[in-house]
Parts: sequence; C-alpha cells; structure tokens
Amino acid sequence: MIQDTFWGILIPFLGTSLGAGCVFFLKNALRDGIQRALTGFAAGVMVAASVWSLLIPAMEQAADLGRLAFFPAAVGFWLGILFLLLLDHLIPHLHQNSLQAEGPKSQLQRTTMMVLAVTLHNIPEGMAVGVVYAGYLAGTAQITAAGALALSLGIAIQNFPEGAIISMPLRSEGMKKGRAFWGGVLSGIVEPIGAVLTILAAGIVVPALPYLLSFAAGAMLYVVVEELIPEMSQGQHSNVGTVFFAVGFSVMMVLDVALG
Repeated sequence: MIQDTFWGILIPFLGTSLGAGCVFFLKNALRDGIQRALTGFAAGVMVAASVWSLLIPAMEQAADLGRLAFFPAAVGFWLGILFLLLLDHLIPHLHQNSLQAEGPKSQLQRTTMMVLAVTLHNIPEGMAVGVVYAGYLAGTAQITAAGALALSLGIAIQNFPEGAIISMPLRSEGMKKGRAFWGGVLSGIVEPIGAVLTILAAGIVVPALPYLLSFAAGAMLYVVVEELIPEMSQGQHSNVGTVFFAVGFSVMMVLDVALG
C-alpha cells in the first residue's frame, strides 16, 4: 500500500515535468487554438474528477447520516472554494494571456507571477490525490487502489499540457530553455507536497475524510471556473475549448468508472 501511494502521488508531478520538457523540442510558443484545446481538456478532467473521485465518495462515506449525507460534502466544498478565493487575493499571480496581475501589488517579474498562477491551481490537484490516497490507506470501502490510481492518472494526463503551457510562454518571455523547463517543473512540485500534507492530515483525523474530499473538489472547481474556462473561451473558435472540455471530462469519467 505504501509503494502504491508513493507512486500515486508522484505520477501527476511526472506528468507536469514531461510536459515542461516540450520546451526542448518545440521551437515556437503554442498556438492559441492549441492552448485553448489543452486548457479545455484540463478543465474537463478536473470537473469530472471533482464529481466522480471526490464529491460522490464524500457523500458515500457520510451515508450513515441518512438524508444529511450531503452535509460534509457541502461544507467541505465551500471551505475549498473560500480557501482558493483567499489564496487568489493573497498571492500575486499572472494568468496566461493576461496583461494585469491579480492579488496584492508586487515587484515580482512577469515570469515569476506566471509560475505562481499555475502553482496556485496545482495546490487543489495535489490535495485531491493526497486525500484519495489517504482514504485508500485508511481502508475505506469507497476508495480502492484502482480508483485512487485513476484519479492520479487523470490529473497526470491533464498536467502534461499544463507543463507545456507554462514552460513555452516562459521561453517566449526570454528565458533560456533550461530555466523555462525548471519553471514548469517547479510549478508542479506543490502537488506531491500538498498530497503528502493532506495524507498526514487525513491520517490524524480519519472522520474528516468526507470534508477533505469535498474540500479538494471545491478548490478544483474554483480554479476551473475562475481561470480555465475564461482562458479556453478567449478569442475566435472558442468551441475548440468546449469540445476538448468534453473530451477531458469523458476521459476522466471513463478512467474513474472503469478502474474505480
């Protein structure tokens, strides 16, 4: 179980690192249409993961509450939303294709704030993987090794384009390829760290698992609605982002149901 968990929390980070490595093979920045497609795909994966891998298991674990089985999921969901809202206001960051930074005023470089923006939305992904593996380690019937692996693989798949989406713009901002690669890698390092911290927290308070599962779901959906959907809808042919949102959603849904 420990070995399964180790690789499970590392797989999404490897996805980000491999995506960041695209900076060594692609000469030019990704075209807008490709970026919209990749962003839509990532959003679809995150929404499906929030529902099938996090919210539904949270309510199943609280089934003994009867008609109030929704309560831990609802509370945790809103705590996740508020947590990301707070981080959004406390950390200076710059979204892709945006000219104006968000958060407090800062003297940080554009490239640093771009990395921080991606790091922000990697936090809930790391928490999601961590809390699912915490449930697996705790022996809860609703979370199997295959189900936890499905979530880990789904997030790794959508992390691959995310790694490229951060490293390629860093390169176009004037960074050397090596530094742009490490910028993309570092944006994903928060995922295994967040996963380990979440596992430790859930291990201390096992009854909190339904709240932690839905907390991660709320945090991920905040990122999707606040950042990814606007990015995939910008410019002409925004239906490309919508189609790939559906592709990402389908892939994650199939992974979770087939493996879980």
